[in-house]
Amino acid sequence: MNVSFYPGPSQLYPEVEHYLTDAYRSGILSMNHRSAAFMDLLAQTVAALSEKLALPAEYEIYFTSSATECWEIIAQSLIGHRSLHAFNGAFGQKWYEYTRRLFPDCVAQPFGVDEPLDVAGIASVEQADVLCLTHNETSNATAISSELLLASRHAFAGLIAVDATSSMAGVALPWEAADVWFASVQKCFGLPPGLGVLIVSPRAVEQAQRVADHRHYNSLLFVRENFLKNQTPYTPNTLAIYLLYRVMQQVSPIRQIDVQTRQRAQAWYALLEKLPVAPLVGNEAVRSPTVVAFRGEGLFIGKLKERALIEGIVLGNGYGEWKNTSVRIANFPAITDEDIHRLRVFLQNNILKFL
Repeated sequence: MNVSFYPGPSQLYPEVEHYLTDAYRSGILSMNHRSAAFMDLLAQTVAALSEKLALPAEYEIYFTSSATECWEIIAQSLIGHRSLHAFNGAFGQKWYEYTRRLFPDCVAQPFGVDEPLDVAGIASVEQADVLCLTHNETSNATAISSELLLASRHAFAGLIAVDATSSMAGVALPWEAADVWFASVQKCFGLPPGLGVLIVSPRAVEQAQRVADHRHYNSLLFVRENFLKNQTPYTPNTLAIYLLYRVMQQVSPIRQIDVQTRQRAQAWYALLEKLPVAPLVGNEAVRSPTVVAFRGEGLFIGKLKERALIEGIVLGNGYGEWKNTSVRIANFPAITDEDIHRLRVFLQNNILKFL
C-alpha cells in the first residue's frame, strides 16, 4: 500500500479504516438528520473539537462542505463594503479572485514568498470590513507566524478571517488573533475530503447580524441558527462528521500535536540542508511547519517522484509556477514516524542518483 505525503488529500489516520466499519454498524448513517441520535453526534463532535483544539469558550463551530464554501459564506455574510486580501500564494489569490466576483471593490495586497506579512500595509487600507489571510499557504510551503497574526489583530480594526486549511489540527493556533477560522479535514485532520470546519467569534456573529444576509441556504446566520439547535441547514455529511468525532476522541490535545509537528518540521529542514537540494522557501522565518518543500531542475524532480512511486511513496507535486520544479511533503499528524523514516531513507539514497 502506498504511503501518501501529498499535501491534501493526504494520508489518513490508520484507525479510520475501523471507524468506517463502526459507522456502518452503528446505524447512524441511516438516521434522519433531525433525529436525536444525529443531534447528539453533532453536539459531541463540536464539543470534542473545541476541547482538543483548545478553542475559546465563546467561539462557535459550524460544518460546511469545504473550506472553499467558507469563502462564499464570509463574502456574503460578513462583508458590508469590501475586504482586504493579503496573500503570497495561489490559494490566497484564489480566495481574493472569488470574493471579487461578489465584491468588485475588494483589495489585494500581494507579498513575496520570502517576505513576512506587511502589518503596516494592512493598517493603511481604510474601510475594509474583513482582512483575509492564509495562515499556511499550501502552494509554496509558507506560513504566517502567530506573532504577525496577533500584530495584525492590533493593527486592523475590522474582522480577520484566516484560511487554516493546511494547519488546523496540526499546530496550535492563536484563536484570539482572528474572528473567523476555517479548514477542510483532508489535511491535518487525517480524514477523507468532504467536510469543512468553520469557527467564528462573537465579533463575527455581531457583524453577520449587521450585514443581515438571509438570502442563501449557507448564510452564516441561518447556519448558526441551526447549529445552536445541534442541527444543520442542509442534509449533512453524516459519515464525515462521525469520522471527525472518532478522530477527535483519539488524538492528543493540540499543544502536544504542535510540539510533534514542529519537531518533525525541524528535522525535515535539517535533512534538506544536508542534501544537494534547496528548500523552496529561503527565509526560515516564513517556512511552514506542516508543508515542507524543496526545489530542483524539472527533469531531476520528475525522475525522483517516479522512483518514489515505484517504491510506494507518493510525493506532492509543486503548485503553479513550481509545479514541475519542486516537491511538497506533507508534515501532517496522521503520518507515522515509520513512514517518515521510510521517506527520509529514500531521499538520502536516491537524490544523488538523479542529479
